[in-house]
Amino acid sequence: MIPIAKPVLEEAEAEAAHKAVLSGWVSQGPQVASFEREFAALVGAPHACAVSNCTTALHLALLAVGVGPGDEVITASHSFIATANSIRYCGATPIFVDIDPATYNIDPHQVAEAITDRTRAVLAIHQMGMPCDLPALASLASRHGITLIEDAACAAGSHIRINGQWEMIGKPRGHIACFSFHPRKVITTGEGGMLSTANPDFDKKFRLYRQHGMSVPDSVRHGSKQVIFENYLMVGFNYRMTDVQAAIGRKQLERLPDLITCRRALAARYADLLGNIEGLRLPDEPEWARSNWQSYCVRLPDRVDQKALMQSLLDQGIATRRGIMCSHRELPYASEKQRHNLRQSELAQDHSILLPIYTQMAENDQARIADTLRRELRR
Repeated sequence: MIPIAKPVLEEAEAEAAHKAVLSGWVSQGPQVASFEREFAALVGAPHACAVSNCTTALHLALLAVGVGPGDEVITASHSFIATANSIRYCGATPIFVDIDPATYNIDPHQVAEAITDRTRAVLAIHQMGMPCDLPALASLASRHGITLIEDAACAAGSHIRINGQWEMIGKPRGHIACFSFHPRKVITTGEGGMLSTANPDFDKKFRLYRQHGMSVPDSVRHGSKQVIFENYLMVGFNYRMTDVQAAIGRKQLERLPDLITCRRALAARYADLLGNIEGLRLPDEPEWARSNWQSYCVRLPDRVDQKALMQSLLDQGIATRRGIMCSHRELPYASEKQRHNLRQSELAQDHSILLPIYTQMAENDQARIADTLRRELRR
């Protein structure tokens, strides 16, 4: 079986976790603090705050900028449902707009048309690791006095060219960026997430919210030679990352440049292998973007039965996934009348599949995938 993805977890990660366990400090502590510093330095952000997963990161980002009941947040339906759910957690309403069919990312023109006096924020997704048009979205947000939050769940290690310079996603261009370390992502801590920002007030709020609103973190109280009584300043959450996860994450960060180099080579090889298949549309990487290729998504000819093709590939030992879901089609959102046309989002879900891509892929595995896909499409 060729899986859809496979994390790179080796002896270095096992040893790091082993040391964290033996240290006696396994909850949020010194490893988390080090992971935060190293992540911030890598992406070029003044602040980074580790949390339990990207969904909690999105929730805290929205809370920190003041999103609440009665507010609207513009986002793409074409994303994992956690994006829309995080808006609902705040009592706000997700306003879905369509995507650019070339990149599968939120269309800035659609965002501009959707802004109303109730719009509090734009939640833009770097879908499958492909950077969205941050300059256009940041300009929109600035002109209208609203917040831009990046759902960068898939985008650790992706780059965007700003004013002629390549920058890593996570360097503040919007107000906050949120990352995932799920096993399907390029680097993983099992579960886990991170928020990066240039705003120290936002960072302070993240740290209060993630630990029940506690005024003094555990690490400070345990390390103090004086008795400290903490206070609880708000209704917070238990959204903490553990030191075991962070120890693994630090080793994963060391691997990230090599992982990205490998995945970009795999994407280039797919382009060579699949480029001459009639009717198959390959991913479009804008000249100002460098994806980390967290996923490799191909658009099928319209005549092809997506599910039947996926089943045939699975029967031959090749795992795939359907195109990214549309939240507005799922039960929590399906009963709501949509304000905007979402045709491109629906077509992307119904006519695209994700092919296997992971660092350990052998060339003959990629060739087998390409040959099998070509044969099945001819049928």
